[in-house]
Amino acid sequence: MQLFTNMLMRVLVLLWLASSPALFAASLPDLTELVEKSAPAVVNISTTKKTQKSFNGMQMTPEQLEQLGPWGDMLKHFFEAPGGRQGRGQQPNQDPGPSQRHHSLGSGFIISKDGYVITNNHVIDGADEVLVKLNDRRELIAEVVGKDKSSDIALLKVDADNLPVLPLGQSEEVKVGEWVLAIGSPFGFEATVTAGIVSAKGRALPNENYVPFLQTDVAINPGNSGGPLFNLKGEVVGVNSQIYSRTGGFMGLSFAIPIDVALDVVAQLKTQGKVSRGWLGVAIQEVTRDLAESFGLDKPQGALVSGLVPDGPAEASGILPGDVILAFNGDRVVRSSSLPPLVGRVKAGSKVAVLVQRNGKPKTLSVKLGELGAGQLVKSDPSMDSEEGRLGITVVEPTSDVRNSLRLPSGGVLIKNLVAGAAAEAGVRRGDVITHINNQPIKSVKGFEKLLGSLNSGAVVPFLVARPYGREFLAVRIP
Repeated sequence: MQLFTNMLMRVLVLLWLASSPALFAASLPDLTELVEKSAPAVVNISTTKKTQKSFNGMQMTPEQLEQLGPWGDMLKHFFEAPGGRQGRGQQPNQDPGPSQRHHSLGSGFIISKDGYVITNNHVIDGADEVLVKLNDRRELIAEVVGKDKSSDIALLKVDADNLPVLPLGQSEEVKVGEWVLAIGSPFGFEATVTAGIVSAKGRALPNENYVPFLQTDVAINPGNSGGPLFNLKGEVVGVNSQIYSRTGGFMGLSFAIPIDVALDVVAQLKTQGKVSRGWLGVAIQEVTRDLAESFGLDKPQGALVSGLVPDGPAEASGILPGDVILAFNGDRVVRSSSLPPLVGRVKAGSKVAVLVQRNGKPKTLSVKLGELGAGQLVKSDPSMDSEEGRLGITVVEPTSDVRNSLRLPSGGVLIKNLVAGAAAEAGVRRGDVITHINNQPIKSVKGFEKLLGSLNSGAVVPFLVARPYGREFLAVRIP
């Protein structure tokens, strides 16, 4: 009986192994119908930029050469086009012929039957001519309706009617882990299809403060830029924009602009030719675990205000350094990187509610947003030095030169010496100027020592320091 049972189990296992590839394949999405319906509305974009001829680094136009007469004809043989520079997601292909023109490739997609096309700003930036190649092999010269560098979105218009159009989804409804698909022209290979999943939402990238990117593992390469990112319903949920790579090719980290952000930009480009963004006028930093404890938060969250633009919207509304912004216009601020896109989405001049944590208590302020883009003491006496004491630092009164370089009209103490201790462990550096401790301003060395002496041992206290690049809070645990 035992032998029969063992044989039966082996047979069942073999049957399961034989069927598992089919079962696995059946669980994967079938993308063929989606591609057939969507591909006709995805376009290839090529741009042309005229360049001046150069000789030993000197730039001259053909007209300037003609003015030199016979000498100009002789010099033409010695000039050559300067090399191109690769932009984000572009595939440059230098044309060394007599026309001295540079070509780059990207992707785009049609959003209206009368010829409006979305692509990336960096695909068409600086181009003298933009050519849109349709799926039916027609090639049309495009007009640049508008472009926005901050979001990397550009809106084009071609002269055509009854064009195929892609349905547009809502990026807010996208879930991490769901399947997505891209169609584009990587390295000039038109109508290339790649698929993957959404890896994360709301990603902040360096120097890209106003776009909460969708991160995917869809294979994106130079030439895919500006192409659509689809969900399984065939709706566009993003505009493929960037890759993170050490080689210049795909490494599993691709980033798309959410379609909600892109459409807001497109609407403004259509109506006014530019994009208006709200401006709060604050410098912010991430809330660490120690900083959260020092500000009375139960967990790291929000955006910590480390500085204010003088006479800016935040200062006028009563926001203070040391406030932790927990919500903006009804939306939670989970991380500091969450705040800039929320602010940028609101039009300048709007009044919004800002929830902050101040001195351990919540407080709601009304802020009228501005528009983004609009907007002497003697040297210290050695006798005024403080000793290294409990933090491991020596502080002095800042000189007028230090104040001017840091834009500090008054107050604060300069870190003159630093040894191993609580301050160094928290990240304090020699040359920092401490302006606030526990949200209380520091007006002098004596004031610093008095306040420091009043702090409880073991407490985690926020220190606001001024540095050449801005203000930063550091959480110092008092020994």
